Amino acid sequence: MRGNTPIAAATQDRLVALISPVVQGAGYDLEELILTPMGRRSQLRVVIDRDEGISLDDIAAMSHAVADVLDDDEGVIGKAPYVLEVTSPGVDRPLTEARHWRRAIGRLVEVTAPSVRRPDEPDGSQSAPLRGRIVGVDEMAVTLDVAGIEQVVPLEELGPGRIQLEFNRPAEGAKRERPQRQPKANKGRAS
Repeated sequence: MRGNTPIAAATQDRLVALISPVVQGAGYDLEELILTPMGRRSQLRVVIDRDEGISLDDIAAMSHAVADVLDDDEGVIGKAPYVLEVTSPGVDRPLTEARHWRRAIGRLVEVTAPSVRRPDEPDGSQSAPLRGRIVGVDEMAVTLDVAGIEQVVPLEELGPGRIQLEFNRPAEGAKRERPQRQPKANKGRAS
């Protein structure tokens, strides 16, 4: 949750106190709340997430719920117009909490982890970020597959992880096959 000035920070805290129970009551985590002044209006960005992921229907339902709460308590933002954006975290969001890592199981990540040695580097030469696939997470540690070797890294030793985009991500289970195209039927032509 961000706030640039003491006034903005106080408003931000009031917004979190108002919106957080609504978001958590619906089964989501409030990941971020950003209030940005935009001339005569403000933009309020509310980022939500949960283990099952977020659908467009979830975003729509939470948008209505948050708007209703804000409309009932005009004192937080004031009577000035505002733009409300409810969204899910993007793939570029840093993985910093156990729940972020858990939601990314199976994904390739890049992270700084001084205690983890890459198999291709000699002892004590951890200079570049580490790349590995998340294979397990608990409240204390993340298990990474680094070049075929599983390594358990305590969360407190991990820097923020960044999900790496993969265009040919390994499939879970069977290989997905591309559907065969059917030849177009000749319409209106006599043979």
